[in-house]
Amino acid sequence: VQLQASGGGLVQPGGSLRLSCVASGRSFRDYVMGWFRQAPGKEREYVGAIRWSGGGTFYSDSVKGRFTISKDNAKNMVYLQMNSLKPEDTAVYYCAAGPRLIASSMRTESNYHYWGQGTQVTVSS
Repeated sequence: VQLQASGGGLVQPGGSLRLSCVASGRSFRDYVMGWFRQAPGKEREYVGAIRWSGGGTFYSDSVKGRFTISKDNAKNMVYLQMNSLKPEDTAVYYCAAGPRLIASSMRTESNYHYWGQGTQVTVSS
């Protein structure tokens, strides 16, 4: 099983960036795909998640209204569209997969069984 995140880079404040995560190696039909981030010197934090089946989306308060998670089942891809980026969004972003998570469980890292390698997002002028 492999998750591979990509699409990070340097963007100015107020700009946009789209991250991608390709999942392979098993069926993720019963899984939740989550996005987390870790800023320098801070703990990793939950960004949001999407159910692979049904497509329900969930977001942390810090990104709600600015970030959008979507998926392409045919390509086994999950996306994180980030708009109105702020310097405090600077972090390494990770995608992860966890089985049959309910909404209250999606914020907990240990509930995710598979993790991608992370992609750096830097928001700076």
